[in-house]
Amino acid sequence: MAFDPEIRDALIEQVRRFVRERCVPAENEVAEHDQVPADLVDEMRELGLFGLAVPETYGGLGLDMETECFVAFELGWTSPAFRSVAGTNIGIGSQALVLFGTEQQKETWLPKIASGEVITSFALTEPEAGSDAGGLKTKATLQGDRYVLNGGKRYITNANVADLFTVMARTNPEEPGAKGVSAFLVRRDLEGLSVGKPEKKMGQQGAHICDVNFDNVDVPADCRIGQEGEGFKVAMSVLDKGRLHISAVCTGMAERLISEMVRYATERQQFGKPIMQHQLIQALIADSQAEAYAMRCMILDAARKRDAGASVTMLASCCKMFASEAVGRIADRAVQVFGGAGYVADYGIERFYRDARIFRLYEGTTQIQQIVIARELARAAARGDL
Repeated sequence: MAFDPEIRDALIEQVRRFVRERCVPAENEVAEHDQVPADLVDEMRELGLFGLAVPETYGGLGLDMETECFVAFELGWTSPAFRSVAGTNIGIGSQALVLFGTEQQKETWLPKIASGEVITSFALTEPEAGSDAGGLKTKATLQGDRYVLNGGKRYITNANVADLFTVMARTNPEEPGAKGVSAFLVRRDLEGLSVGKPEKKMGQQGAHICDVNFDNVDVPADCRIGQEGEGFKVAMSVLDKGRLHISAVCTGMAERLISEMVRYATERQQFGKPIMQHQLIQALIADSQAEAYAMRCMILDAARKRDAGASVTMLASCCKMFASEAVGRIADRAVQVFGGAGYVADYGIERFYRDARIFRLYEGTTQIQQIVIARELARAAARGDL
């Protein structure tokens, strides 16, 4: 649904104030302690950030894609760890249920997901199955009225705090690739489920990833999402949405970096004048602004088309590829504008430089986006739509 402009503007302004007045001052603390402060997580719950994409019927805000992108622009202005706290609830953790869950599953979980009472996590990636998700080996064997899960997952976001996992597992070992995979809701407290320690990462401190292991975990059959063999249909159905959301977060980070560049360049003196007056510095900042503007425009265009009911698979991949690559370039330019200060932790620019790198990897690598774009173009040509 299209949101009332006044309501949407009030929500965006509320999120903007929270991000700039509460999150930005806490960025160094988050980086140092590798943890988002509990009081800020509580404020995120009160703002409804955990339920952005959950329908109002189940206690969420039920935002359309365009409005969600506007909110994500604001969340991107600060450390990605803050968005990551609620990110899995906004994405696959809720959307698989919204689109494919039974009414009982929705009533049981969505209100708790929307309130932030329950933290969700999406368990797909394995040691030998990432971009080639069809190669996953975790098994779910049907035994009477339950499935028995065995296997391991890797780099699972929010696994250390998750109460509920959406797990992709192979239910038909005879069916190769994606066709033999199904999706399951798996509670953290089930016997045989264990979570490893958070990995030490290049960036995004405060956002955690862990291994998740399943050792003869009994999962009731009514916890399967969709039909057997529909696991990738469940996962792929929310990818367009997730890629647009991440693209908007990249845009918010890019705009923050540009703001920092301009502020620093107008204050820093070299050769008797602010470095903002030197044309080569102006070029770095101007190129960054042009790219950020392009990011924002293409994301909102794709979001509006999705809200209108159009298929945006190719557009979402275009946005994800361009935005994630562009924010990396902008972060690099920011380090250059700051010079030596950009390499020193006290200024925070080097942190954003490290934080930005992951955007080219998750929600599908740049190379996966290129494959999707080329595939969709080939399909369009075959239909005679080019």
